[in-house]
Amino acid sequence: MDVERSSQCNWVVNFLLEESYLLSAFELLHELLDDGRDDQAIRLKEFFSDPSRFPPDQITRLNLLKAADPQSLFEEKELLGERLAVREYELRLAKEDILNLKAELLRKTETNLDESSGIDDTTASDMSIHRPENSDTSLLALGPLKDNERFDINCAVKEYLLLAGYRLTAMTFYEEVTDQNSDVWQNSTSHVPDALRHYYYQYLSSTGEAAKEKIAMLRENDSLRKENDALKSKMQSLTKSKEMLDAQVVTMTKSLDLLQKDIKDKENLVQNLKKTLDRKRKEINDFRAEITSLKMRIEESLSRKSVLATDSTFVQQLEDIQNTNDEHQNGFDSSTVESSVGEDATGSLKRDANSGEVSECEDTWTPDNTPSSHAELVGSNTENMGINFPQKAISVSEGGPEEDLASPIDSHSIGKSESMSPVFYLTPMHSRNAHAEPDTRNIGLEAIQVLSDALPKIVPYVLINHREELLPLIMCAIEQHPESATRDSLTHTLFNLIKRPDEHQRRIIMDACVSLAKNVGELRTETELLPQCWEQINHMYEERRLLVAQSCGELAQHVRPEIRDSLIFSIVQQLVEDSAAVVREAAAHNLALLLTLFPSTDKYLKVEEVMFHLVCDPSGTVVETTMKDLVPALIKWGNNLDHVLHVLFTHLIQSALRCPPLSGVDGSVESHLHVLDERERWNIDVLLRLLNELLPYLHQRAVETFPFSTTLEAGGILFCEQLLESYARGDVAWPSIEWFHIECYPTLIRLSSLLPQKEDSIRSRVVTFLLAMVECFGEHYSTHIMLPVFLLAVGEDVDLKFFPFKAQAKLRGLRPHSVIAQRLATMTVLPLLIAGIFGHPSKRNQLTEYLRDLLVRHSGQDDPAKHDVINAIRFICTNEENQGLVFSILWEMVASSNVNPKITAADLLKVIVPYIDEKAASAHVLPALVTLGSDPNINVKCASIDAFGSVAQHFMNTMIIDKIRIQMDAFLEDGSHKATISVIRALLVAAPHTTDTLRDYILHQIFKLTSLPPPSSDVQHRERSNAFCESIRALDATDLSATSVKDFLIPSIQNLLKDSEALDPAHKEALEIILRERSGGTLDSFSKVMGSHLGGLASVSSFFGETGLLGKKETTESIASTESNESPRSVPVPAEETRFRRIMRGGFTDILRGRSD
Repeated sequence: MDVERSSQCNWVVNFLLEESYLLSAFELLHELLDDGRDDQAIRLKEFFSDPSRFPPDQITRLNLLKAADPQSLFEEKELLGERLAVREYELRLAKEDILNLKAELLRKTETNLDESSGIDDTTASDMSIHRPENSDTSLLALGPLKDNERFDINCAVKEYLLLAGYRLTAMTFYEEVTDQNSDVWQNSTSHVPDALRHYYYQYLSSTGEAAKEKIAMLRENDSLRKENDALKSKMQSLTKSKEMLDAQVVTMTKSLDLLQKDIKDKENLVQNLKKTLDRKRKEINDFRAEITSLKMRIEESLSRKSVLATDSTFVQQLEDIQNTNDEHQNGFDSSTVESSVGEDATGSLKRDANSGEVSECEDTWTPDNTPSSHAELVGSNTENMGINFPQKAISVSEGGPEEDLASPIDSHSIGKSESMSPVFYLTPMHSRNAHAEPDTRNIGLEAIQVLSDALPKIVPYVLINHREELLPLIMCAIEQHPESATRDSLTHTLFNLIKRPDEHQRRIIMDACVSLAKNVGELRTETELLPQCWEQINHMYEERRLLVAQSCGELAQHVRPEIRDSLIFSIVQQLVEDSAAVVREAAAHNLALLLTLFPSTDKYLKVEEVMFHLVCDPSGTVVETTMKDLVPALIKWGNNLDHVLHVLFTHLIQSALRCPPLSGVDGSVESHLHVLDERERWNIDVLLRLLNELLPYLHQRAVETFPFSTTLEAGGILFCEQLLESYARGDVAWPSIEWFHIECYPTLIRLSSLLPQKEDSIRSRVVTFLLAMVECFGEHYSTHIMLPVFLLAVGEDVDLKFFPFKAQAKLRGLRPHSVIAQRLATMTVLPLLIAGIFGHPSKRNQLTEYLRDLLVRHSGQDDPAKHDVINAIRFICTNEENQGLVFSILWEMVASSNVNPKITAADLLKVIVPYIDEKAASAHVLPALVTLGSDPNINVKCASIDAFGSVAQHFMNTMIIDKIRIQMDAFLEDGSHKATISVIRALLVAAPHTTDTLRDYILHQIFKLTSLPPPSSDVQHRERSNAFCESIRALDATDLSATSVKDFLIPSIQNLLKDSEALDPAHKEALEIILRERSGGTLDSFSKVMGSHLGGLASVSSFFGETGLLGKKETTESIASTESNESPRSVPVPAEETRFRRIMRGGFTDILRGRSD
């Protein structure tokens, strides 16, 4: 038995080393040493002690590494998870051991007697076995192991390790063999219990010593029987161990649940703390704003109280100064001084562009119009007092107004400002002389204090166009003043300098704020400038809100990074919701600038949400700015194009699904289509525009992830059949290309399947994207990738050989599987196929063949998809480049000998008329219709008549109208009832939009037809009468000449009323009203007929009034009856009056709208 175990162990050692399962071999080494089997571990010791394979310095370095102790709750959770996995694995091994032991016991009890009785026969037969010639052939001579051989040996080795008790080695071996699942051993000839022993017996049976060793093994059967009892006891102990492990698993599971609950509680606590922090920050900002407003109110109240006392003190001190300066007594009297003091609150400042000095604007103050200035007063007083201001106290720039916003203030200018302030007049002369060398710092602070006190009083009285010249003074005061309350007041003055600043003024104020932020630093920018921005968010004037929006992007670089994506981003978020489009546009532009300054991408999802909100903005300028500035900035900053596309497609589908269905009948085609309102139509349109804007990024990503080593060009990817075949084999993955036919195209197909046929604008956006795809990726890509997808979506049979196998299964799901799905595909997806794929200039020939085949297949009268195919071809005719191709196919159909293609050609000509010009109508449409009109088949004629009516409706060219009249005469001369009705109905549609000549022609033909004897068939008679009534009512709502009314309209109505039984009651009533009005009837007769609609004569009079249209008509008729005995028919009726009443009666509001347009 020891020999057998030793042989099997050596074989396992050789297998593990040859297959490079080093972890399993190393684990086996330790278990052999622990088991005391040093002889069998000799080779493993030599292998792992070889310094060429395992350098000692590397082993020493690895041994010095310290294990990381778990110091957080998440690490403890991961440790518990690992322990739980180990326990579960041990439990699974224990279960396998129990099953194996049961099978072993059953097999041993059944085979013991048979084996003991056949020992002699087996021995004799084994001894006579001929030894193979190549028995000493090594394992390497057999060649490398095949996959199935390696799998069988791996399963046998794992079974041996488990039976031998080397559990850790078995675990390591199981984890090291990653390419095969040794837990599942399929039934085969090599799958036998205790497989490694059977392999060993089979090997021994092929050698000369097989018999002896087999006899020795059979003698050990007795010892195996003795071991049965030990195995049973072991099974009991394993059962107990299993129960203990189960208990431990339950305990660990409960502990894990508690830990997860604790983690969730702490996460909730963190979220609550964050919300509390945000709320506190908002309250602090609100308090700051309130404090600022209170400070301003206190400042105003104090200034009002001190005005009187200050003025009297100023006058007294100025009189003292005049007494001490006798040499200047003649130049200034007390009235001049008083006026100059008052000017401190009323004058306006001007800056000299050359010298940079601040001077008072010339103004007339004295009664005799003598101009005076503070510059003269200050100059005279300071010369006598000998006051010299240090140059370092305050500095001013010497440039122009724009330079002053970013430069310090000149000491000379500040000296003038100080001389204008009351402080210098309040200082006694002897005290000034006592301090010959005043403290520079104290003088500077006094000057800043004087400037800060004077500026709020000066600013309101300066002309608005000159207030920008005060910016250097305001900036200097804000920067140098020591008190935060005064700085807040001045900062408020800076932001409110101009009530409604224009673009130039906003630029100047903004530059001043940026310059101030540079000088005062990050902390003061955050605490002084940003609160002012926050206060202006909800200002009543959009110019002020626009100033805030434009300032955010530029002030962001002068604050701490954590403020950029918190407070400033919050300001931008609120401005995005502003009611003014210009503010939202500025917010979008500045958010793009702000993204480059964000310290991290933690706010990516919020920024992306804001971006989509701006993309769907109702203002076109906001959308343009967002796509031009914000979208590229977001793609570059976030680097998450996949998520942007996912959200974009989600919004596209949801926008369509939010709209109500076209029909509420379940199971109908219309129930799958949705009626878009203006808002959702706009959203889908701009989202498709965004998809077009993202196409360059998609192409760039496809180039960057190109998995092959060849066929790359400088301009991008050169798709060819060899490249697509390599991709279809699935050797390498290309997710950026797979996204198009797995996600993009199916989503666009689904979107199109939700839209009615009239949504041409949205389908044009999709077609634009598809044509751009063909331009980017080439003809081979469109032929072998795009074209099969859309052909499959419309129900065609295609070959998907250029797609990987996994993609083929998903693409087959696009094929319509029901009649309604096929109808929807033809109605909604076919326009995308022929306009977006075949519509590319490189596929003109394929488009011609496909359209010809399509029209031939669906030209039958009973084909339900005929009108859908015609509508799809109409859609491609919206592009003028495709019209010539369609006309060439139509001429082939017109020349066909079959009736159905001719009818289809006439129907197609009718729908494409609105999209062609007069030249195409004269050169192609009219000749084709004339040819069709001469066809003997009545159905072809009627189809061409409808198309003639469409031409008359859309063209008012005299030559075209004359050709239509000639052709209509030919149809009417034919005398066919069906052709006559078709002519009347076709011209009825064209009547409101055509020329007076054609209207007169229609009236003349109706008069002629009504004068003829009626048909013998009652059905035909009633149909003709109703058609004539509809035409007369339509013509009555237009401007007809008096001659046409007298000669044709009224006689036609009289002819129809002669046979009133054939008329519909509603038509009869309308004709009677028209007859009374056109023949000059009174208001009483009109009110009797319309009483049911307008509530009688009283309601009509009160509604229109005596001065209304009907009132004018009645007055005109009464005057005419008193002055002349002529018939009322000769009295002219005002055109507008008759037209209004006819439209009120007939309900032709669309006709009126067409006329007004």
